[in-house]
Amino acid sequence: MKPIIEVNHVTKEYQLGHITSLKENVFNAFRRLGGKPLQQRESFKALDDVNFTIEQGEVVGIIGHNGAGKSTLLKHLAYISKPTKGKVIVRGSVAPLIEVGAGVNPELTGRENIFLNGAILGIPKKIIQQKMEEIIDFSELEQFIDTPVKRYSSGMTVKLGFSIATSMEADILIVDEVLAVGDLAFQRKCFDKMEDLIKRQGKTVLLVSHNIRQVERLCTRVILLNHGRVLSDDQPTVVCNVFYQLMDEQIAEQARKANVSNGIKRIEKTGEVDLLGISIHDKHGNETKEIAHGEDVTFVLRYKATDILKNVIFGVGVHTNDFLYLADKDTEDDGLIIQDIKPGIFTVRCKVHNFPLLQGVYSLRLGVAVGPVYRIAYYAEGVHPFEVKGQQKLRPQGFIALDTDWTVNQASGTSNTL
Repeated sequence: MKPIIEVNHVTKEYQLGHITSLKENVFNAFRRLGGKPLQQRESFKALDDVNFTIEQGEVVGIIGHNGAGKSTLLKHLAYISKPTKGKVIVRGSVAPLIEVGAGVNPELTGRENIFLNGAILGIPKKIIQQKMEEIIDFSELEQFIDTPVKRYSSGMTVKLGFSIATSMEADILIVDEVLAVGDLAFQRKCFDKMEDLIKRQGKTVLLVSHNIRQVERLCTRVILLNHGRVLSDDQPTVVCNVFYQLMDEQIAEQARKANVSNGIKRIEKTGEVDLLGISIHDKHGNETKEIAHGEDVTFVLRYKATDILKNVIFGVGVHTNDFLYLADKDTEDDGLIIQDIKPGIFTVRCKVHNFPLLQGVYSLRLGVAVGPVYRIAYYAEGVHPFEVKGQQKLRPQGFIALDTDWTVNQASGTSNTL
């Protein structure tokens, strides 16, 4: 049995700077008449000799950095675009959900768009009518289904598009980032619908998403694109860990550049106190750029006070690079409020026992509050990015390690304790 999708050495090139001046157009016209080669512009390869096959029923995730060629590849598979070189073979009908509102005519009503999209997919009108109520019910747009789509919000348009694409009897469903749009309740419905298509109906699905956890959960195979080329094509966990490693290296490089330029994502201060520097020290007291998971670590913070600070509370927190707050602690939590700090330079040391975060790249957020009424004198996020190293070969499924003891009781009454 032949694969349902074949991508044979596909290359897609674009000419950069496609807008030309009148002078350039006249110049090229004369060169064309004279049989001379035209002035060539710089070309960019969005896809560069991409080659793979997909079997029927596979759920394939396509991941990569912005500009890696993911959406370009999907547009070729949906026959929206044609390759410069190579060949794409798709054996079956395709329901593409590639962009927000793609395939939805804003001048038509929601109901009319359902008929239009069904007709495009070659589905008989009778079948569309049978599925009409199912589509409307899933989209949660019953009140607006006979209203022109141009009056919908972007979230409503996505709900309609997703409902149409996943309800039609197409052989292949192509989804590009749309699961991340809409309210949380609808996203949950989308996840459940996708799992139903995958597990119960056995659809062939191509999923592009920057939500790597989502890709690992839904897909049976993942393809990693890097600058238009296939860098890895394997089981989800294997490929996603290659991607994590690439992103960690990129984040670390950005962090090094940010430190050179004193780049901070967000900072608020009253002028009473300012941050001079940060260093990280391992369990032996040596300065380090990396933190070992599960070991003691000390954050050393150098501040400068311009006024006398009364009833001072210092705080340290950790967040991911997309600003998901993971942990924080302040001196008041540990029963310490500094009564008086004189103007000048001073140092704050915060020792964390058995650092609990799993391997990855994180950043610090810092705060200084002064009293007697609680008031923020200094606050900053995205400060001093750092990397946590662990013993695991594969990136863990989460951020924090649990401190556990295990006991297994067998039917014979014996038990094993780990």
